Amino acid sequence: MFTLVAAAAMSQPSPEPPATLTREAAAAFARLALKGVVREYPNKPEHVLGGPADARTPKALHPAFYGSYDWHSAVHGHWLLVKVVRTHPDLPESKQARAVLDQHLTAANVRVELEYFARAESKSFERPYGWTWLLKLQTELHGWDDPDAKRWAANLRPLADLIAGKYVSYYPKQTYPTRVGTHANTAFGLAFAHDYAVAVGDTKLKSLVEERARAYFLADADYPASWEPNGADFLSAALCEADLMRRVLPRDEFRAWFARFLPALPPRLLAPATVTDRTDPQLVHLDGLNLSRAWCMRSIAAALPAGDPARAALAASARRHAAAALPHVASGDFAGEHWLASFAVLLLATPTP
Repeated sequence: MFTLVAAAAMSQPSPEPPATLTREAAAAFARLALKGVVREYPNKPEHVLGGPADARTPKALHPAFYGSYDWHSAVHGHWLLVKVVRTHPDLPESKQARAVLDQHLTAANVRVELEYFARAESKSFERPYGWTWLLKLQTELHGWDDPDAKRWAANLRPLADLIAGKYVSYYPKQTYPTRVGTHANTAFGLAFAHDYAVAVGDTKLKSLVEERARAYFLADADYPASWEPNGADFLSAALCEADLMRRVLPRDEFRAWFARFLPALPPRLLAPATVTDRTDPQLVHLDGLNLSRAWCMRSIAAALPAGDPARAALAASARRHAAAALPHVASGDFAGEHWLASFAVLLLATPTP
């Protein structure tokens, strides 16, 4: 059986982590998210003050997404709750999750979030990381035939519409992609936006993402993936780019592109990152890197031909990355616990190739 364990227990042999989102794992991750999304402090607001009146508490500024240390983590914590309740509706945690979602995703709360985005000082707020997770949340709600989910989706739709519009107005102005392993990563910012556009039928956003992806990344070759990771990465710039391109390119075109992009898979990309201090909010990012690498590797491998050596290498590496990170999601420290569960659920919800 799979059990989330604290870092203090890591000296003991731990069970093999799951390959999919089992009932036990879903419940454990839901409990972490339920603690986080209602915990207002500590909090790291990405908040530009335009004057003294803007010095307000996180909950006053963001009544829907005030917990989990920062806005984007609160958003993907809500996504986790939706995902878990949707896939495992009979969990004991589902009742509390529905209650929290009902309390947070109200029309009144979303209006306050809209007002925040309308501030001149909020023009670049959470661009693109929080933007893409908000669209991920709305995508999950949009596809769920459930009375509560339909209500939450209707309440959240104005904010999703606003952010989709921000993509369409901003990205034609961004001439160069941002290739980092943290929040500003352009490829990651576009990936969930593409999923959202496909799900809801937003042809303008879909066309924009596909045009920008080609403009930014189509000519890339011999990508220096051996330089990864940086010391505080929670995303792989190389793998996020490939994970975006497998969405926007036809399968045969993607396979040819990937062969040029990564003609060889460097050992540093295939080996899980080492995490030395899970109480440090930057160093613990590397647990997230191991999780996000694993879900990217699964998806990329599935898009490659069955006989492609890269497919087998990526699938095997994904298993190693998952095994390295999943036992540490519940570390006992808020530095990782406020966000890693969402990455774990996304990994386990991504099919194995």
